[in-house]
Amino acid sequence: MAEEPIEIVEHTADWALRVRGEDLGMLFEHAAMGMAILLVEDPRALPADIERDIELEAYDAESLLVGWLEELAFWAESEGLVFHDFEIREIDNGCLTATVRGGKAPVLDKHIKAVTFHNLAITAIDSGLEVTIVFDV
Repeated sequence: MAEEPIEIVEHTADWALRVRGEDLGMLFEHAAMGMAILLVEDPRALPADIERDIELEAYDAESLLVGWLEELAFWAESEGLVFHDFEIREIDNGCLTATVRGGKAPVLDKHIKAVTFHNLAITAIDSGLEVTIVFDV
């Protein structure tokens, strides 16, 4: 894959990420890591001593992506947990099963109020899939 999998995009009022992945699972992992990088400068410097299992259902891949990131944002905002190790065991357009690992951040660099559906569309590109995600911060 020649292009960078995560790119912070200038956006007028919020933060946005352009994310790429070879397949849907990799796209979701890169999206989660991109959001973690917005939350703390170096998420991999945090311990990976806390583990959570996630099971989600949605009516399409975009809704599943928003649900996935909203779940991770909830733990960041409510408990200060930032996850940086993602094991997606099953994913299709309507179902996701994953285990995430991470740790407590001493402080969050940014606070994510919501993951938006603003212009959200997972599209096919030569190297796989791409999506731009806008976060309300």
